[in-house]
Amino acid sequence: MTKTLVKIPFKADHVGSFLRTEAIKEARTAFAKGDIDKQALKAVEDKEIEKLVQKEIKVGLKSITDGEFRRSWWHLDFLSGLEGVEEFETEYISHFKGAKTKNKAIKVVGKVDFHDHYMIEHFKFLKQAVEKYGDGSQEAKFSIPSPNMLFTRIQGDEYYHGNREQFYHDTVAAYQKAIQAFYDAGCRYLQLDDTSWIDFVSEDRIAAVVEKLGMNVHDIIDTRVSCLNDAISKKPDDMIITMHICRGNFRSTYITSGGYDTISDAIFAQLKVDGLFLEYDDNRSGDFEPLKSFKRHDQTVVIGLITSKFPELEDPERIKERIKEASQYIPLENLALSPQCGFASTEEGNQLTEEDQWNKIKHVINIAKSVWGTI
Repeated sequence: MTKTLVKIPFKADHVGSFLRTEAIKEARTAFAKGDIDKQALKAVEDKEIEKLVQKEIKVGLKSITDGEFRRSWWHLDFLSGLEGVEEFETEYISHFKGAKTKNKAIKVVGKVDFHDHYMIEHFKFLKQAVEKYGDGSQEAKFSIPSPNMLFTRIQGDEYYHGNREQFYHDTVAAYQKAIQAFYDAGCRYLQLDDTSWIDFVSEDRIAAVVEKLGMNVHDIIDTRVSCLNDAISKKPDDMIITMHICRGNFRSTYITSGGYDTISDAIFAQLKVDGLFLEYDDNRSGDFEPLKSFKRHDQTVVIGLITSKFPELEDPERIKERIKEASQYIPLENLALSPQCGFASTEEGNQLTEEDQWNKIKHVINIAKSVWGTI
């Protein structure tokens, strides 16, 4: 039987976020102080996103994002824009190694739903910029948090009062509407970022989530698989949806370590996404053995072998060796290369310069061309 390979993800791809430019930082500070209004802030964001799109195209990327320039967080901004969800100040909850995040979280205060979400307009602006500056070979890519980031990470539930079945149903329905809305706006490449899977990368974290939920670990995993699969079950056939997993990314730090062993069957054999972006930039992610659960020849696995946390460029020959190692489990044509995460999952960004960031992207592109002959 002939293998059908998806065009997207590209052989040289990326997770999506970029370091905020000085103009963005200054405008955000001025807005927070009340020195400029929302329209003035948007004007700066528009200009900087157009410049970013041109830069992405110039260096050779095919998947083009807005760098998440309009966001403070990779997940909270989108989730708090859903009906029934609000962002709030909370007690300090960061679990990053040696870095402190802002004290922000989300809570459910009403029925979860999707209606006129402001990020649809963000995508439309990105798509217009790609069409304006691209040559037709690029694709506008947009990233939003997975439904699991709402269903599993919610704090201060003031509406569902423990009715997980109804909460699940409403979350899935909201995401089905969201996916259709992005599609209707012209999105054909959507990425779902999902850090909930780090609950299963170490024995300590598994024990903690089992105690918290009072469920068998396999039942918890099955629920998360179902939540994502149900959310994407009505996606149009010509829309590519991928999922990204990492172990935390804030100011070049992380939350935890551990391999994909416990979830390998779940993510490779059960999830119905078109592609997987997996963190593999150091030994915190384990070895390639879990890749043996790969089953689908119409799926692309993007291995994040290039770190977005530090400026040093990896030895290209070593990266090629690791790609060859991964190809023992997954056919080379089903693999692709990217950084392990974005460069700025929050507006603070990782500890490297914009020049370092672009050197990393060029590194991904050059290695991909060497391995696959294309990007």
